[in-house]
Amino acid sequence: MKISKEEVQNIAKLARLEIAEDKMELFSRQLSQILEYMELLSEVDTTDVEPLYSPIEHMTPYREDEVIREYSRKEVLSNAPEDDGKYFIVPKVVN
Repeated sequence: MKISKEEVQNIAKLARLEIAEDKMELFSRQLSQILEYMELLSEVDTTDVEPLYSPIEHMTPYREDEVIREYSRKEVLSNAPEDDGKYFIVPKVVN
């Protein structure tokens, strides 16, 4: 599938990215190559293949939780637009 420079501009606009005009052709070619590769992968028969989350096993490193008081209530509330000395005051959003 060929991606045009106009489509690259539209994708960049939707992603709120600024791409220099001289890079449009490069991105057009690279995105086209990615889509062509995805089309090639879609032709592979995966009927008897179990889904994988990752090809390698990752062990999640766990650590003990430590309760640390870094800021006092007064410091936290100092940036609030409105507070009652103990809690943030926010507008009511549910009737």
